[in-house]
Amino acid sequence: MSHRLLGGLSPREFLRRYWQKRPLFVPRALPGFAGVLDRRALGALARRDDVESRIVERRGTRWDTRHGPFSEAKIRSRNATLLVNGVNLHLPAAEALLRRFHFVPQARLDDVMVSYATPGGGVGPHVDSYDVFLLQGPGRRRWRVLGKNYTTSAGDLLYLPPGVEHDGVALEPCYTYSIGFRAPRGAELGAAFLDWLHERGLPEARYRDPGLAPARRPARIPAGMVQFTAQVLSRIRWSRSDVVDFLGRYLSAPKPHVVFRPGAGRGRRVRLDSKTQLLYFGGRFFINGESLVVRHPERLRELADRREADLERLAPLAALISQWRRAGYLHFTNKEGDG
Repeated sequence: MSHRLLGGLSPREFLRRYWQKRPLFVPRALPGFAGVLDRRALGALARRDDVESRIVERRGTRWDTRHGPFSEAKIRSRNATLLVNGVNLHLPAAEALLRRFHFVPQARLDDVMVSYATPGGGVGPHVDSYDVFLLQGPGRRRWRVLGKNYTTSAGDLLYLPPGVEHDGVALEPCYTYSIGFRAPRGAELGAAFLDWLHERGLPEARYRDPGLAPARRPARIPAGMVQFTAQVLSRIRWSRSDVVDFLGRYLSAPKPHVVFRPGAGRGRRVRLDSKTQLLYFGGRFFINGESLVVRHPERLRELADRREADLERLAPLAALISQWRRAGYLHFTNKEGDG
């Protein structure tokens, strides 16, 4: 990875000095960055029902938002923005851009959102609960962050940690690429974990009170019912291994609108589909919400870390690779990526 992307800092230095601590502005992080798609291609994505998109228009001090898919993704000539999420799931060049930030664990990488704004366009001052890199494409945008103003041109990069209010306004027709990182909240994880426990089967028991006496205080919850509930809940158990299995499945699960298509191409290399998330912890692997243990885990770790590998190297896992290819989780190619 080029140190220019982080303003001359190594990934280790950046993480130590800036990550989740303070913003960083990097002029010419990617000199001459022309983006990965034009307005027409962005509009085409916004018309698809397997893509999240929205249009935000500023009217005075109010911002109006409409969500896609759109029959026509046209926006006003001023004070308007078209935003499309998950562009990396559909364009290899956007996927390659996301992977430039692989010094952060893949479990934290979320997606590349691309916005096209007309002069005056933006989404208003706001705070994100996650880390984000804002890479400027063609056109200029003015950002206000912590009382400071930054004017970004093509190739400039702005990193913002969670909780920092920012406001970006297009000075001319412009594109901005947001590289976002997922950060599940405690309540979100807790709810998902309870769902996972429920799928595994919670203790079955039915409350009974054969010796029930006439109620002297009908609105009072019976002490026996409280005791029964305490006993049932105390029987719910989970281990560290359960937590790993849940977390791996949760972090690798694709978003609801993601669709996989059978793998295509021929070649001597295996490349994960851009929609595929392959993670591991110890000897357990997680792919798109599924959990498995394999022989030769070191070879599958290489595929997970690099997102591609020589087919010959994965020969001991041929049956699994073939299964994943049919599911659309990976593809064969002769070209080695830059990933």
